[in-house]
Amino acid sequence: MTHEEKTKKPSDEELIERFQNGDLYAFDLIVKRYKNQLLNFVYRFLGNSEEAEDLVQETFLRVYRNRKAYQKVAKFSTWIYTIAGNLAKTELRKRKRRKFFSITDLGYDDKDYDISDEAFNPEKTVDGSIKEEIIHQEIQSLSPKFREVILLRDVQELSYEEISKIVNIPLGTVKSRVNRGRLKLQEKLKHLLKN
Repeated sequence: MTHEEKTKKPSDEELIERFQNGDLYAFDLIVKRYKNQLLNFVYRFLGNSEEAEDLVQETFLRVYRNRKAYQKVAKFSTWIYTIAGNLAKTELRKRKRRKFFSITDLGYDDKDYDISDEAFNPEKTVDGSIKEEIIHQEIQSLSPKFREVILLRDVQELSYEEISKIVNIPLGTVKSRVNRGRLKLQEKLKHLLKN
């Protein structure tokens, strides 16, 4: 093996192939490579960091269990985002059912309000983080079909083609949903842009 081959970063597809052939270190590399971006995606989808962590763990557990099911026809990132997205959508459906049966699940108790050190930062940083939090809340208020494509496109920066495969809808529909989702967000955030 040449020095160049040793230092070359293996592709996702090479890692999953190595893992399919019994290389557990390759699975660790997959987890390291995807953990933060999946956490970010699922957290923004659900708005709850504990649930996001649980679902990302479940995503990796499913990748581990179903490693033989992965086929090279799809990009690995498409496969793993599809798993995470489906788990998040299932969680949203469960929430709707729980809300129907429970009056205490109105969303007041499950929010974590952290009082952080940002109060000691310059005003600009605080203002920026407040705006980011408002944007995050507005993304949360979008319906799941718009929220998912906005997060995949504008936060995770995936291509329209990959989103089409993850969400399993035609490319034109993805583009339409992204545009409509952005318009809805713009409308909701007009007050922020004036400042």
